[in-house]
Amino acid sequence: FLMERKTHVKINRKEIMLAKLRKSCSCTPQKLKNFLMDFFPVLQWLPKYRCKEYIWGDVMSGLVIGIILVPQAIAYSLLAGLKPIYSLYTSFFANIIYFLMGTSRHVSVGIFSLISLMVGQVVDRELLLAGFDLNDDATPSSGDGSLQNDNLSNTTAFNLTIVGINAECGKECYAIGIATALTFMAGVYQVLMGIFRLGFVSMYLSESVLDGFATGASLTILTAQVKYLIGIKIPRSQGHGMLVITWINIFRNISQANLCDVVTSVICIVVLVTAKELGDRYKHKLKFPLPTELVVIVVATLVSHYGKLNEVYASSVSGAIPTGFIPPKVPELNLMLRVALDALPLAIVSFVFTVSLSEMFAKKYAYTIRANQEMFAVGFCNIIPSFFHSFATSAALAKTLVKTSTGCQTQISGVISAMVVLLVLLFLAPLFYSLQKCVLACIIIVSLRGALRKFRDVPARYRVNKVDTLVWVVTMSASALVSTEIGLLVGIVFSMLCIIVRTQRPRTALLGQIQDTSFYEDDSEYENLCTVPRVKIFRFEAPLYYANRNYFLKSLYRLTNLDPNLEAARRKKYEKKEKQHLKKGNHRTANGLGIGETTLQLVPKQIDFQALVVDCSSISFLDTTGVNTFKEILKDYKNLNISVLLACCNPSVIDSLKRGGYFGKDFGCMQEMLFYSIHNAVLFAKDQK
Repeated sequence: FLMERKTHVKINRKEIMLAKLRKSCSCTPQKLKNFLMDFFPVLQWLPKYRCKEYIWGDVMSGLVIGIILVPQAIAYSLLAGLKPIYSLYTSFFANIIYFLMGTSRHVSVGIFSLISLMVGQVVDRELLLAGFDLNDDATPSSGDGSLQNDNLSNTTAFNLTIVGINAECGKECYAIGIATALTFMAGVYQVLMGIFRLGFVSMYLSESVLDGFATGASLTILTAQVKYLIGIKIPRSQGHGMLVITWINIFRNISQANLCDVVTSVICIVVLVTAKELGDRYKHKLKFPLPTELVVIVVATLVSHYGKLNEVYASSVSGAIPTGFIPPKVPELNLMLRVALDALPLAIVSFVFTVSLSEMFAKKYAYTIRANQEMFAVGFCNIIPSFFHSFATSAALAKTLVKTSTGCQTQISGVISAMVVLLVLLFLAPLFYSLQKCVLACIIIVSLRGALRKFRDVPARYRVNKVDTLVWVVTMSASALVSTEIGLLVGIVFSMLCIIVRTQRPRTALLGQIQDTSFYEDDSEYENLCTVPRVKIFRFEAPLYYANRNYFLKSLYRLTNLDPNLEAARRKKYEKKEKQHLKKGNHRTANGLGIGETTLQLVPKQIDFQALVVDCSSISFLDTTGVNTFKEILKDYKNLNISVLLACCNPSVIDSLKRGGYFGKDFGCMQEMLFYSIHNAVLFAKDQK
């Protein structure tokens, strides 16, 4: 039977677009209100805030995250190649803006090691191109911690007329200028992606690509911190192969290691790792995580200050961290143009991590987020802070897990965290003057435990899916050995190639009948299947398009043990020889047979079927080449008196075949060529003479 298709009303897309345009261009008080409510989700949920139920959890989680943020912000400034004060600015503004614009109740947005690394690589490259010495570390000043003294702490100066800044600007000034320009451009890209609804870009970053990228970047971060761990001064490597070059320089200069830094690093790592392991083991008994990083920083700062580790042992310290806020400044346009390309991967990675974490926790706690609004939120978390000397931000998994485990209910907790950071910015920052850089490096390295543990999951990942494991290995290797941006690009391209290859060479099979049923399965995978006499059933498990056409035909000919083109050519050749013998008056054929016996010779022994059923259930679409391929096999097998029957075609495939003329002009033969189940096609084939 032939099912009757529904008649779909033709949509006038032009009218729809014009109606949407008129609606979007109109402005009414109600529409303006709806726009503001959507753009600032805080206006929707804050009036409904259940204070008695939520406030304790939000305050508790906000305080804990704030306590964690301070040491992490100071530590991650090493990754970004900037002063700790800028990391604190970043943490403060990101929490406030996401509170106003974010749709997730739980994610913690702020400083993130991977984003800091990407910013730092661009900053280092531009400093090098501008003629600054990357190893020209500022000599710690014992001044009053004012911003003016801090800006003059690096004596290297450079006339920046080459990039359009007609002023003398020191290394630190130029570095934060690059970082803010990069951050502004990343935010602009994210807002544009939100306006044009390009959130689908995140679909091309699979879990394997993201995990491999994060692990490869973690190896780069680890490598960059080793010099602080052991207190050696080596040139900062730039460009491709930074990881290998850095390790070579480390081993060349290992004899210059600072014993004080080495001992401090060992003690800090042992304390941090032990505390983390105990925290993971007894987390169900602890009401909130142990603030180990803060304790380590406070103790290490006191020991360094009263032990005079910088003066006596030449241990590298953080130096003066100023208090207060620097006046806002518009990022330089010329610097934006220099880093415009670098901002694109930064924008994508920042957005993808934020949205994926938001969706994960929204699903866990049974609420919904708006991915497009998340893009706007994280975009403005970059654009607005860039005017206040901040750099790029993203959601971070570790801090988000801490937030949820300490009772977070809404983004009020983010405001509490921002207040803690503000307290440090206004009053406590100068107290961290004597903090050793090796302590900050220890905090960064221990925070990478989760990403580095992915190596332990490789065997299990390999058992689940070999292709995904290969994608992970390639992305991780490229991110670590080449560069993070190239690694991300390589991972995306390689994962796409894997999909293309899998559709180019998909599984193919001949099917057999499950005994006493109307179902059919792969004859090479299952035992005790019955072969259908005089009928071959072929399955192709992929869309049929230009890239896999040849593989489709080769597989069909191989499994059915018949190439209709070769068989037709063989028959023509034989007929030609017979005609030549008949013209010569020889009544014996070329094979020594009588003329009456030649008919038997024309029918090859290997043709043991009269019908070919193609199971199209796994063919999701056909392109023009796919339709022509079906028409080709229909014609070729028809020349051998073999009928071709299609089964289980979806409506899209049927429409493609109709448009391509597969069923003829009036579709008259459609009922004899198309079937809604394999069994119906087999029964029809058996009834044929």
